[in-house]
Order: sequence, then structure tokens, then C-alpha cells
Amino acid sequence: MQEPLFWQKEKMTPEQKQLLEVAANAALSAYAPYSKFRVGAAVLTDKGIFIGANIENGSSNLGICAERVALSHARMHGAEIYIGIAVSCIDAVSDSDIRTSMPCGGCRQWLAELAPDAWLVTQGADRVFSLGDLLPDAFMFKP
Repeated sequence: MQEPLFWQKEKMTPEQKQLLEVAANAALSAYAPYSKFRVGAAVLTDKGIFIGANIENGSSNLGICAERVALSHARMHGAEIYIGIAVSCIDAVSDSDIRTSMPCGGCRQWLAELAPDAWLVTQGADRVFSLGDLLPDAFMFKP
């Protein structure tokens, strides 16, 4: 029996693992009193590494994900080339459960617009993802 395609992908490099540690440290700044899932993200760009953490709100749709905070942080500091992003949920039940540390659909769309060529790593998998893995046939508006 052939292994699922998911497990045949490229393994994380030491540098990608290090970026994942930066993301885990960023999660310590999260505000997650409702979900109890503190998430951190670290974005590697042409201008350096930018971090973000999820910030929840009692009106749930007003919260913001760690990935979007990190991408916004990078953009506001002039980043134009997004190389990679790491996502870590330090409150995940298991480090091997990738469902708790994968970007949500909204964040995947943000990646499609701001970082379409960036790779993504997460604590839940020892492989590297591309945007095509996360969001095949992403919506792309061309003005």
C-alpha cells in the first residue's frame, strides 16, 4: 500500500524548525480566554522575521488569528517577499495533531494574496506545506 501523499512531502529543515520555535514563543503573547488555544506565528521575509499571536474577543468574529497579525506586522514594516511562515498552537492536545495548528480558511486566503509562494510549517507535522497544499485553486482577484 502506498503512503498518503501528505507523508511523502519534503521534511522540515533546521531553519524551519527554528522559525517554528519563534512561533511557539510568540504564542506566549496570545490573548485566548475563550478558546484556550494560544497560537503564535512567525513570518520569514526579505525584511526579517515578524511575529504574531491570536487575539480573541468576546464578539468572536472580532478576534484575529496569529497568522494575520504576523502577515500584517510584516507588511507594515515594508516586507514584500514572504519566504515562509511557521504556526504553533502551544495548547494543542498533541504535538502530532495538525488540526489544531493549521491556518483557518481566512488565513489561507490571506496567504494566497500576500504570500502565495511562501512555504508553511506547523508543529503538527514534520513536513513543509505550499499554498497549493492548503488552498488549491485559491481565489485570486486581479485588479
